[in-house]
Amino acid sequence: MQNKLYIITGHYGSGKTEFAVNFALQLAQAGGSVTLADLDIVNPYFCSRERKAELEAAEVRTILPSKGHGDLPALNPALLAMFEAGGVGVMDVGGDAAGARVLGRFAARIAAVPHELYCVLNFNRPETATPEQALRYLREIEGSSKLRVTGLVNNTHLCTETTAEDVLRGAALARETAALAGLPLVYHAVERGLAAQLNSMEGELFLMDIYMKKPWE
Repeated sequence: MQNKLYIITGHYGSGKTEFAVNFALQLAQAGGSVTLADLDIVNPYFCSRERKAELEAAEVRTILPSKGHGDLPALNPALLAMFEAGGVGVMDVGGDAAGARVLGRFAARIAAVPHELYCVLNFNRPETATPEQALRYLREIEGSSKLRVTGLVNNTHLCTETTAEDVLRGAALARETAALAGLPLVYHAVERGLAAQLNSMEGELFLMDIYMKKPWE
């Protein structure tokens, strides 16, 4: 497996943490050394650190935020090792431009190594409901992170109410966004149970198990 960083960002509610966790687990299944770093320290709702047990059981090393001032999390100094060690790294970055600002601290280091910066889009969110809104959001992420997005992930969903029609509608909007941005549409991320209804859909399906659940689910 090629040594590489995969940086996952997306708006609140995009499902980027679910995608990041599944992505790290599937990379580990393919073999090689995989590390997942939780960089979601600005107003996190779902956090990849909540799935530490499942990740480490699959031999995915985790780098979690350390305790900062009061109860606020802070970046773990172990994060620096990701720019030097071999293997594959996955970074779960906070949503919106404020969350992506953490990447700006490491932009030069990231730019110096093979990397992908994926923007996860959910067209059922009001802030990214149209290709134009999604593109505006994407440009804000680039401005804060001082990095360029390299690919898009369609993850249009309504949590447990998601239908194949949601995914297909999101796919069409994601293709429009990719054309506007001049970027590849890398994956359509879908819950594994919907796969049979999407066999004929254009593009690569990324099948996910659902790990990030609300406390009452």
